[in-house]
Amino acid sequence: MTEHRYFEDPLCLAFSARVTETLPHPHGRTGAVLLETYFYPTGGGQEHDTGMIGEARVLDVFREDGGRIVHVLDRALPPGVYPASIDRERRLRNMQHHTAQHILSAAFEQALGWVTVSANINADNPSTIDLEAPEPSPGQLQQVEAFANRVILENRPVKSFFVAETETASVPFRRAPKVRGTIRVIEVETFDYSACGGTHCPRTGMVGPLVILRSERVNQKLRIHFTAGLQTLDVFRLYRRAAHQAASLLKASPDDLAGSLERLLADAEQAHAQLESLRRAGLDAEAGQLAGEAGAVAGVRLVTRLFPGRAPAELRLLGARLNRVDGLVAILAAYDGKKLSLVVACAPDTGLDARMLLTRHMDPFGGRGGGDASLAQGGGHVNEKSLAGIFSKTSGWLLSGS
Repeated sequence: MTEHRYFEDPLCLAFSARVTETLPHPHGRTGAVLLETYFYPTGGGQEHDTGMIGEARVLDVFREDGGRIVHVLDRALPPGVYPASIDRERRLRNMQHHTAQHILSAAFEQALGWVTVSANINADNPSTIDLEAPEPSPGQLQQVEAFANRVILENRPVKSFFVAETETASVPFRRAPKVRGTIRVIEVETFDYSACGGTHCPRTGMVGPLVILRSERVNQKLRIHFTAGLQTLDVFRLYRRAAHQAASLLKASPDDLAGSLERLLADAEQAHAQLESLRRAGLDAEAGQLAGEAGAVAGVRLVTRLFPGRAPAELRLLGARLNRVDGLVAILAAYDGKKLSLVVACAPDTGLDARMLLTRHMDPFGGRGGGDASLAQGGGHVNEKSLAGIFSKTSGWLLSGS
C-alpha cells in the first residue's frame, strides 16, 4: 500500500518518486503506483493533484477501494525512481479553498447557527457549501464574510493530528465524524475542529481573502458559492475588467456605474414607451389603409393581404383593429419562407365566423388554429408555390355563406 505523505507535509511539492507497479488504464494511459506519494488523490470533497513524474504528466490521482493510490499518467512509465513535481498553483488553490471552507462553515454556525451539511472544493471554479438555513439577507452574508476574514487575518495556526475513535469525545468537533477508526482532525486554533482528509494551509493567513459570491436554493438547502486566495484575485480581476469596460462604454467613471446605468435604463424605458406609441399609431394607420382598400363581396367588404416575413403577433394586432370596422372581413397572411401564419378578422355585423373562414383557408395546407367568431389565428408549414392561390376561393366562400 502506498504511504501518503501529503498529510504530514502539504507544502512538499517536489520529491523522488519510486514507481513500484504500473498497470494499464483506459484511453491508452498508464496507472502508476508509488512506494510513497505527496500527490493528493480525489476525496473528501477535494480534487486530485496534477503534476509530473519523470517525463509523464499526472492527469488524475485516485484511491482504490483497497487503499492503493493510482497515479494516471499520459504515457507509459516503467518501474524505477523519477523526479516528481506537483502543480504548485493547483495545490495552493485547493489548500486555500479547503481551509477557507472550514473557516466559513464555522463562521456561519457561530454567527447564525446555520449548519453545513456538505461541501465541494474546487481549484478552478468557486467552491460551495450547503447549509440547513433559511433565505439569507445581504446583511447576514456580509456579517459572516467579515467574520471569516477576521479569522483569516489573525493568521491562526492550522494543525492536523490523529485521534483514536475512542478519543473523539475529547475533541469539540463542529460536526460529528462520519468515519470509524482513527480520525484525522483539522484544527483552526481555538476556532474550528473538523474531521477531514484534505490538504490545508499551515496558517489561516495563507488562505487569502475570502469572498461570498452568491447564494441559491438547491434541494431545500442553502448553497453558498465562495472563493478564496488566488481565485478571489481572479474574480476581482474579472470584475474590475468588466467594470472598466462598462464604464468606458457608458463614458462614466467606475464609481458612477450604478448611477449611469439607472439613467440609461430610464432613457431606454422612455424610448421604448415612445416607440410603442409610434408602433400603435402605425398599426392604426395601416389598419385604416387596409380597410379603405376593401372591396364589396356578398354584402360585406373584404380585404386580403399576404405579407412577406411579418411577425404573427403583428398580424393579430392588425386583425384586432380591423374586426372593429363595421361590415369588414379581413384575411391577413404572412410567410417566412417555411411557415404560413394566417389571421381572420370579422366584424360582428357581418354575421360571419372567423374560425370557419380560418379552417377553410388552412385545410389545404394541413394547418391548425383557433380563436372566436370575430378573430381567429392559425398556421402551418407550406411550400411557397402553393401560396399563389391562397385567396382564390375566398370570395366564393363568402358568396356561398360557408
